[in-house]
Amino acid sequence: MIAINKVTLDTYEDVLKQILTDVVELRKKIEVNANLRLQKYQHNFPSGAFSKSAHNLAHYLAMRQFDLRHLQDRLAQAGLTSLGRTEASVLSTFDSLIDVLKRATDKHYLPSDKNFNEYVFNRGRQLLEQHTIELFGPFHERGRVHVMVTLSTDASWDYSLVSSLLEKGMTCARINCAHDDPVIWQGMIRNICLAETETGRSCRILMDLAGHKIRTGPIALGPSIHHIHVQKDCAGKVVAPDYLILTIDPESPNLDSSLFRVSIPKQSHKKFAPGMYLGFIDCQNKQRYLKIERPLSNTDWLVSCEKNAYLVSGCTLTLLKTPPNGKTNADDTFKLGHFFGKPLDIRVFKNQLLLLTTGDIDGKPAEYADQVLVHPAQIGCTLFSAIEKLKIGQQVWIDDGKLGAIVEAVTEQGVLLRVIVAKTSGVCIHSDKGINFPEAEFHLPPLTQKDLTDLDFICMNADLVGFSFVETLEDMECLIAELVKRNAPEMPIIAKVETNRSVKNLPDIILGTIGRHNLGIMIARGDLAVELGSARLAEIQEELLWLCEAAHVPVIWATQVLESIAKKGTRSRPEFTDAAMAVRAECVMLNKGPYILDAMEALVNVMIRMHEHQRKKFSRLRALHW
Repeated sequence: MIAINKVTLDTYEDVLKQILTDVVELRKKIEVNANLRLQKYQHNFPSGAFSKSAHNLAHYLAMRQFDLRHLQDRLAQAGLTSLGRTEASVLSTFDSLIDVLKRATDKHYLPSDKNFNEYVFNRGRQLLEQHTIELFGPFHERGRVHVMVTLSTDASWDYSLVSSLLEKGMTCARINCAHDDPVIWQGMIRNICLAETETGRSCRILMDLAGHKIRTGPIALGPSIHHIHVQKDCAGKVVAPDYLILTIDPESPNLDSSLFRVSIPKQSHKKFAPGMYLGFIDCQNKQRYLKIERPLSNTDWLVSCEKNAYLVSGCTLTLLKTPPNGKTNADDTFKLGHFFGKPLDIRVFKNQLLLLTTGDIDGKPAEYADQVLVHPAQIGCTLFSAIEKLKIGQQVWIDDGKLGAIVEAVTEQGVLLRVIVAKTSGVCIHSDKGINFPEAEFHLPPLTQKDLTDLDFICMNADLVGFSFVETLEDMECLIAELVKRNAPEMPIIAKVETNRSVKNLPDIILGTIGRHNLGIMIARGDLAVELGSARLAEIQEELLWLCEAAHVPVIWATQVLESIAKKGTRSRPEFTDAAMAVRAECVMLNKGPYILDAMEALVNVMIRMHEHQRKKFSRLRALHW
């Protein structure tokens, strides 16, 4: 029995010695390859001094060039530490493992200073936390992850919304320069500063450059008619009227954006009183009445209608002081203000054709004659000069991948697409929706003229600048140079990873930037899912988290986090699982929506619960391809 144990012990020691030999050799290769990689970026660092974070990222990238799955299995079988948590401090993890192996295999080995090893190992985590605080400020007391919220236009005048967001845990506000204008942005910033003072909470401001976001163009408008639609029960009995707002100031903020709002003359507005009626003839030549309910403000009145109707722009309204009873009791007549019709419904189905045209041509649905296609549905593209370079067979995705198509022909009228991905019920195409071309390279300049103009405002008012569609280190150099021109060389950059090319070049972008400019990374999962495919995205977002942790660069987990709550007020179990995974990033971003406060509360609650659990990960470390 003793002999058997001795043989087993010797065998185990031989296993450990072989592992030690392999680990020491691997560490040497990692150092050599890491130094070779760093030499590529000497021109970015004239002093020749790379930061600890740059060295660690180079070590991590060098390590991930090897397929370590077999070594991982051997370490696990020997009951030793995994290499699956090396990101924050690569060499110190190897040194700790080598130290343990030498203790176990060499009786004469003098162990290194354990406390020093622990300090070096924890230094990576400390650097990541330090960089996170530098970007986003102190953590909220209710969690260790920062929460960023994309502000809606309402935040420009609705102070209570901004104040409530800060109270519920927002530590960074995002202003998207692709929408609104400097007047609206200034109103948002003013409310943020006021809320910071009154709540005693800090909130950083991130302003996103719009970049070359290629979008769908405008859509032709239908008739200038508003459908008044009452609610009926299953028997057809009216159970609730429809409401709309009559205003003398259509430019003032809409108190209820869900209601249709149309202008009336100021002199008629003064004659209104609750209980009066407004008679009109709708487009179907039917007599209908609007009941004046109550004033909403000095400019707006709420009115209701108890029957379905089709209100025509500019129609004549007759003011009635008493309820309509068939007798003439008219007090005044006036013209309703003019309004535009709704965009036409462009719905396409799988295998149908779609023509992509220049952005100045309005989109419209397909035209048929005797059930024969005369002209396919068409939609404009805001950057048609670039997409003329598309080739037959290349993919095109619209509206975050809701519609997928391939190029069938390039004609004088535009690019003819064949729809290959669409719901059974079809996809309705709207204006101002993103268009992705995963297989095309347009070689566009990194900053548009609008970006350069917006950058002037950003440098004066924001804490962070978001760089949309950054794809190369040269792109980063361009933005850094523009910041220097505007006397804002210290403004941190949030590089948004949203294309396949930006994923491939991310190591270059990070290694050429960290140590000389504050940097954060946003994983823009909406565009990435279109570019890479949803299945590939699940893998890539993990790799991006590992890469950024190795570089001690904070990550923003963005796109569609708890979107069902924010947009509709409904709860989705898969989205809560996604939100729980998001706490591995340093910042989680919520998009705007009417129920954003509910989404904020739910997200903070999830983060608190997840941070009560220890993070665990066992990675087999298949080779990566960066």
